[in-house]
Amino acid sequence: MCQLLAMNCNVPTDIVFSFTGFAHRGGRTDTHHDGWGIAFFEGAGVRHFVDHQAAIASPIAELIKRYPIKSTNVIAHIRKATQGQVALENCHPFVRELWGRYWVFAHNGDLKEFKPQLDGAFRPVGTTDSEHAFCFLLQELRRRFGNHPPALPALRAALGELVGAVSAYGTFNMMLSDGTALFAHCSTKLSYVVRQYPFVTARLSDEDLSVDFSQVTTPQDRVAIIVTEPLTTNETWTAFAPGELLVFIDGAPVPATIQ
Repeated sequence: MCQLLAMNCNVPTDIVFSFTGFAHRGGRTDTHHDGWGIAFFEGAGVRHFVDHQAAIASPIAELIKRYPIKSTNVIAHIRKATQGQVALENCHPFVRELWGRYWVFAHNGDLKEFKPQLDGAFRPVGTTDSEHAFCFLLQELRRRFGNHPPALPALRAALGELVGAVSAYGTFNMMLSDGTALFAHCSTKLSYVVRQYPFVTARLSDEDLSVDFSQVTTPQDRVAIIVTEPLTTNETWTAFAPGELLVFIDGAPVPATIQ
């Protein structure tokens, strides 16, 4: 299956360190070589890069590793195709507009016989089950809430119901963000780590590379990294429970009790 990487933080931060290790899984330390993509929120805009080449061989991936784009919400994906051919239109993450905001989505898993009726503004361009699921989620959110976004508790509750319905068709590990919050749902495997003061030196598991975050941060910085498989060998990663939907804002998971 594919692999997911996301970052949510309280100040604009670059993802170069985590993406460097992640990209090696796109053809070097793992077999996810059927394309990759990454999306960065910047204000109301999104920088969106996708490539049907393996991440380890992609010149665009090299650009991302060398160009420290700063963002508070980032979603990345490396693909091992289960549905849909290896083509640019099938590369995650996918981007759509809802409620005057860009939404970014990526999925890891395989949905069997998932053919929802899509009769609104959201239609897939490619042929993946993932893009169908994304369009379904946005369509159903608009049906429930109309033309205005709901408050976070109502949105979280609605997404919880919808991702549960989609998960009935197979594995549905997914990342979703509108640039203000990051939603992550686990069917089988996701983990996260929150980096905050006092910062440590982190070591990648996929490359001989380490970073002392205390030298590149302030005591107020906080960064959450969410990923399919932990990226570092010396940090404490927290595993999601199967079926769990977490919301991250300002670099930390938001308790379900917060209204």
